Amino acid sequence: MRPPTLPSMLRPVALVLLLLSPLPALAVETMRIAMEDADGEVRVSGRGLAMGGDAEDAQFVPLSSGQALIRRRGGRLEVNGAPVMGDAVRFRAGANAIDAGVPGDEPLRAGGSQVRGDVVVRTFKDGLQLINVISLEDYLAAVLGSEMPVSFPLEALKAQAVAARTYALQKKLEAYSNAFHLGSSVLHQVYGGVNREDPKTRAAVEATRGEVLTFELAPIEAYFHASCGGRTESGLAALQRDLPYLRPVDCPCGKLPASKWTATMSDGELRSALRASPEGLKVTGRTDTHRVTRVTLGDGSVVDGVLLRRKLGYTRLKSLDFDVERTAHGYTFSGRGYGHGAGLCQWGAKALADQGRDYRAILTHYYPGAELQHLY
Repeated sequence: MRPPTLPSMLRPVALVLLLLSPLPALAVETMRIAMEDADGEVRVSGRGLAMGGDAEDAQFVPLSSGQALIRRRGGRLEVNGAPVMGDAVRFRAGANAIDAGVPGDEPLRAGGSQVRGDVVVRTFKDGLQLINVISLEDYLAAVLGSEMPVSFPLEALKAQAVAARTYALQKKLEAYSNAFHLGSSVLHQVYGGVNREDPKTRAAVEATRGEVLTFELAPIEAYFHASCGGRTESGLAALQRDLPYLRPVDCPCGKLPASKWTATMSDGELRSALRASPEGLKVTGRTDTHRVTRVTLGDGSVVDGVLLRRKLGYTRLKSLDFDVERTAHGYTFSGRGYGHGAGLCQWGAKALADQGRDYRAILTHYYPGAELQHLY
């Protein structure tokens, strides 16, 4: 196993760069992000709006109105009442970007979102699906504003930028031939579009432009979470991912008030969620970092810890690092941390940055054995 150090020399990752660049002429790395699904129609608008096919080298035709109403008619698409060929159509804003060969940076409004880049509307199941094709760095500026408070120190935001960039590229490699690479919800990385950008998120992304975490020259699975409660979890215990750079490390977030939580649930709430009587509920299994792996009910039935959290709600049972106590009418869960606990701890990153650590040192701490490299 490699020592837990992060070399200061940033080396190119030629193999991954080759995999991630389908066209030599493409000037920027792009992502395809699933935005939302629609029923039978959706509106797209933007200044200098144009439409074309869903391809990197597509020819775009300006739309004089700056608006498009896309409807599904059976298995076909119509734009402003006129049928179009194929099962997808792509929109781009900004007259100067129409023939640039890269997604535009003029904002588009599509459905309920405002985003940079291009918007693809395609037939999907019985309705329509919207996909945002956007440069990776523009995408990250909005991800940072959605995933981490912009009030956090710049070094913490830079660490988050590298983690989010790495996570996105690893997922792109995984889903390379799919219609999209990532969703926009908490199941992947939260992406809120233009409204989540901020000067500080832009600065953090630009300061780390092209930097990714690798292990054996491939982007790592750079998981992150809000707060670990004092010690991160192994990838195997948290995510069933036995990875050498996702192992438990001590974290200063355990001393922060934000890492503590309680949740009280009545017998009725627990019975409804578990579909069983909660009487006699007790913790009967934990990981080495104190996180619950199973609870046992009075009737002898066993509930897996991950399943328990899903059933009771992620926002109420914020993590699996908890103790439970019987009350007069239910149970009180007293816990630490928020999230699965593997990889970068966001509140811990803030605490380390407040102590004077730079983003490289923060990444070294939470991803031991990974290397920081320049991809582009």
